[in-house]
Amino acid sequence: MMKKYLLLLTLISCSDKDLSVKNKEVVNSMFEAFNAHSWEKMASYYADSASFLDPSFGAEYVIKSRSETSEKYKGYESMMPDIHDQIVSVEAVGDKVFVEFISTGTIKDGPTFKLPIVSILTIKDRLIVKDATYYDSN
Repeated sequence: MMKKYLLLLTLISCSDKDLSVKNKEVVNSMFEAFNAHSWEKMASYYADSASFLDPSFGAEYVIKSRSETSEKYKGYESMMPDIHDQIVSVEAVGDKVFVEFISTGTIKDGPTFKLPIVSILTIKDRLIVKDATYYDSN
């Protein structure tokens, strides 16, 4: 009985580990597309109706489509042509991926910026279905 229980725990643990690795791959690929300014490709890592919690959208979750997500970042690029995200750390637990990163860039005809950000991404079937992003919006 004990051997069966240990085998079951090992299988569950391996399954969770595999899921975490796959989910980290999704997130890393999404950031690669972001840094290449390939907005449609970046948006393709999201479900077509993903939930976003982001200070740029207000204080509540909102639903955005892939095309709306792509358009948002096209707008950012037009304001900050050299926008770039540098990942500091990525940790995955089950369907959640926690990403700490630094966003940098130069505002057109203006100053440069460096903004620390944390995102908690929920992934289902290799797509981001929920994106809770936190940063100082002041």
